[in-house]
Amino acid sequence: MKITSLIISFLRRNRSALLALLIITPLGFYSKFYSGPLRYWVNDSLCDVFYVIFWCLVMGLFFRQMQARTIAGIVLFATCILKFLQLWHPTFLTWLRNNFIGVTILGNVFTWSDFPYYFLGSLIGYFWVSKLSVKNNM
Repeated sequence: MKITSLIISFLRRNRSALLALLIITPLGFYSKFYSGPLRYWVNDSLCDVFYVIFWCLVMGLFFRQMQARTIAGIVLFATCILKFLQLWHPTFLTWLRNNFIGVTILGNVFTWSDFPYYFLGSLIGYFWVSKLSVKNNM
């Protein structure tokens, strides 16, 4: 009974963040499979914005005491590190990149043009997490 009340309390306390994740997660996956106009830009660049926003929201959900700018900075730094890891092809990373989830999280092609989208995603993530933080503190 105690576990159930903890789960219900968590869901109530984080309703806005969970709703945001329910919006951004399918949007991010959809952007990887989108086949309409500008599909290459949506599949290869716009999806990076959703990816960074997603991780900002996840961190904001689990690290509620952390400031939004710190969360956005950590996520930006981590995604940039992951981008540079795409230049490295050891066996274990190649193995991880051989499935959809692995390539979605780690990526597989290094391009400098992805960095502005990471910065944009972290900026949007910052504003979204700070908005959720203000709402949850009231």
